Amino acid sequence: MPRMTVNERPVEFDLDPDMPLLYALREAANLTGTKSCGGGDCVGACMVIVDGTALRSCRITIAEAEGRFITTIEGLSRDRSHPVQQAMVADQAIQCGYCTPGIVMAAAALLDRVAAPSKAEIEEAITNMCRCGVYPRLVKAIDRAARVKARGESISAAPAPGISAADAAASVPALRTTEPSDPDEGS
Repeated sequence: MPRMTVNERPVEFDLDPDMPLLYALREAANLTGTKSCGGGDCVGACMVIVDGTALRSCRITIAEAEGRFITTIEGLSRDRSHPVQQAMVADQAIQCGYCTPGIVMAAAALLDRVAAPSKAEIEEAITNMCRCGVYPRLVKAIDRAARVKARGESISAAPAPGISAADAAASVPALRTTEPSDPDEGS
């Protein structure tokens, strides 16, 4: 059973060691921010950070991930405060959003390696495909994120996630929350 650290938590997958990390994250760990993107003809929506390097999770098995540190989009910043997330919103470098988690992860890994990347370095590091064509804004956003990370610029916060789990469960009867129920309820 492959063991690894995912979003700073130790996990052990009781799954086929040859399963792609993508499916273990999405199906077993319920980390659905990492998107499926083509079963090997990868466009990068499945990008995660493995030991500091952006890797396509559809191309690494859970056996290959054994003992490694994995960060998914959920582990990067729950409140969207990471400089890349802030800059992507501020510079409107998001269209449909499907490829966004993978792009954010690739950009975050780049900025951890290179404090002030050039346009060429950004273009080389972001190999993700975006069918909406946000590339010019994307380069601008990553450049801005580098300045924010270096504290040379600030961005007003992106809006917090719009709905709590409890509100979602109240709106969608098929969902249940794991919050403790009121002991007086139903008496």
